[in-house]
Amino acid sequence: MSVRTRFAPSPTGSLHLGSALSAVANRRRGDWLLLRIDDTDPGRGVAGAVDEIVADLRWLGIDWDEGPAPQSERAERHREAGTTVGAGDTDGTLRFGRLTLLRADGSPTYHLASVVDDHDFGITHVVRGADHRPNTELQRELARALGFEPPEYVHHGLILGPDGKKLSKRTSEVATLADLREAGIPAGAVRAYLDELGEPTHDVHLDLPRIRRLAIDAIASMPDEELAAQAAAPAELVPALRGARDLNEAREMARSILEPERAELPAGAAPTLARFVELEASGLEPRALVRELKAVGGDLKALRLALTGKERGPELWTVIAALPREEALRRVGAAL
Repeated sequence: MSVRTRFAPSPTGSLHLGSALSAVANRRRGDWLLLRIDDTDPGRGVAGAVDEIVADLRWLGIDWDEGPAPQSERAERHREAGTTVGAGDTDGTLRFGRLTLLRADGSPTYHLASVVDDHDFGITHVVRGADHRPNTELQRELARALGFEPPEYVHHGLILGPDGKKLSKRTSEVATLADLREAGIPAGAVRAYLDELGEPTHDVHLDLPRIRRLAIDAIASMPDEELAAQAAAPAELVPALRGARDLNEAREMARSILEPERAELPAGAAPTLARFVELEASGLEPRALVRELKAVGGDLKALRLALTGKERGPELWTVIAALPREEALRRVGAAL
């Protein structure tokens, strides 16, 4: 039997990591995936949020087969279904037992819209966070009352913040995919982390150090063209960026090579710089050049300062390799 799943975020902005975990889990399980937008509560909607969600999913490499499909566009269908099982209250709401199906203004609630849409789109498996577990039996009852066969409900653990509660921007330096992008974490590292978590049986604490380790691996294995584009750098700088811990650091490394700051060199730097000029002019390969300077006790920090204006950065030989010989000689000549 074909497995049909849906990912149904609310349009409140960039996806939280917990929502992204659900998206990955639904894509992994589903032969067919619907991107549904749960916008039954207009007060929570944020302008441009759907575009952010679409961009987040594409950034993570998640595709879908239909959507984005806003629930608000199917309100008439939801009302039609609700009136077959609901009883009206004096305030104009429509209820099914303890569940409100239609608000006093006639707008459908989350439970009604979700159950009807899951049926109409042929969803066979609903994969979502454990915080939805209390809704499950209510939704099963409603589905059966409407004459629908309920889908299989699968609940995974939540990603918790430092305070042990559901991840929140108020308590964590990163909570959304936008936060991670801003921190320079590559998409490959985030996807690898979510794939590692899978569908956790229990809640898990956000392991930001693990994401940062995966970021180093992702940058190291990124194709040259992609890393150059992500770091806004020419392709010849890529070897110098491979050791970056995140993309922000890679961009800073690129800037330090392309647009070096002037720096004051330590006393006694001249012999090292003069020897560098001799070796560079001779055409010696960058790795061998650095080895030669080390062998004679050269001041490599001074050379780095002359070339980049920074005391630390990529391996020195990669900086030398990234610079045209004439430019490297010009910078060292200016320092001398």
